[in-house]
Amino acid sequence: MAEIKEPLRADKKNGPSLFLSSSPHIVSPVNSSALMGSMLIAVAPTAVFGVILFGLPALLTILVSVVSAMAAEALFRLITGQEPRVRDLSAAVTGLLLALILPPSMPLWMTALGAVFAVIAAKEFFGGLGGNVFNPALIGRAFLLMSFPAAMTRWHFPPGPFALRLTDAMSSATMVDGVSGVTPLGIIKAGSDVSGIGRVLVKAHLAASDSYWSTMKALFIGRHPGSIGESPVWLILAAFVFLLIRKTIDWRAPVGMIAAAFISAFVLGLDPLFSVLSGGLVFGAVFMATDYVTAPLGSRGKLIFGVGAGIISILIRKWGTYPEGVSYGILIMNGLTPFLDKLLPRKYGFVPEKKAPPQAAAPSAASAVPSAASGTSGAKDTAK
Repeated sequence: MAEIKEPLRADKKNGPSLFLSSSPHIVSPVNSSALMGSMLIAVAPTAVFGVILFGLPALLTILVSVVSAMAAEALFRLITGQEPRVRDLSAAVTGLLLALILPPSMPLWMTALGAVFAVIAAKEFFGGLGGNVFNPALIGRAFLLMSFPAAMTRWHFPPGPFALRLTDAMSSATMVDGVSGVTPLGIIKAGSDVSGIGRVLVKAHLAASDSYWSTMKALFIGRHPGSIGESPVWLILAAFVFLLIRKTIDWRAPVGMIAAAFISAFVLGLDPLFSVLSGGLVFGAVFMATDYVTAPLGSRGKLIFGVGAGIISILIRKWGTYPEGVSYGILIMNGLTPFLDKLLPRKYGFVPEKKAPPQAAAPSAASAVPSAASGTSGAKDTAK
């Protein structure tokens, strides 16, 4: 939802001129800063979990991504003669979300480059907050995946069960020698099954046993190789409830995406529960598919958006080269958002007319005649 704080835009030659944004025009006490602040509060526990799980590399990745995104936005708007909008916190949200969908071993200069690209190319080039077509954080991840595929597909096991290690224990040399690992989706893509994931997690001391439910529990808690913040499903679901209570997001896109992914996985012969708990499906459904700008406005459009993103994600997981497809599933649906808004428009200010309750039928002419006759007869009797 774009926020207009200045009704007049200054013109050096002709003075101030009226500036009007495109519809819809919604008057609400909730501004962009409040919405982005709620999002930061919701994402914060997931970020803390990632730092506890992966240590210093995760912390540095988050800090570099957030600072780079905010600095890039401020510098770009300063160079182009626009008012800096750092206070709306949109750049901070973009930087934080991008960091949480990156491997903790990502080189910091690559992280900074991805954050700058996400803010400038995916948002500011389209006019800033409210004008972008695609989710900036996902565009940043897609840019890094295409530019540096080796770094983006390099994973490692957490150093220990919830061990906070603010050291260099996960330097590049250590990751290659001792703690390199494969994500659960990568294990499945290599031809193994859920029991194979359980054996890998047990060997890394991340699961109690290699049984099915023990593996599902480890996936739900988030103790496995992966991106910094996409694995703790329980914290992401808690954030989902928080955002619903604050009325920051709508439930239709996340629920539609998760439900569609579950059903699609079942139809395609994949384990539906594993498909939901693994990778970034829940993270993307809660934090990415609910974006105000890049998701449809109407209720039906949001539901179709979520369903489409869930189906595409599973299709890419099934037949794609990369084991994960959530980012591209949401980005493809971002491109369809304008068409969904046109096909299923939301009419602002339109109130449907309420149907009047059915009234009793008027007496027929035939029934009125005897009444009149009887009334006349009575009048005559009275007169007599």
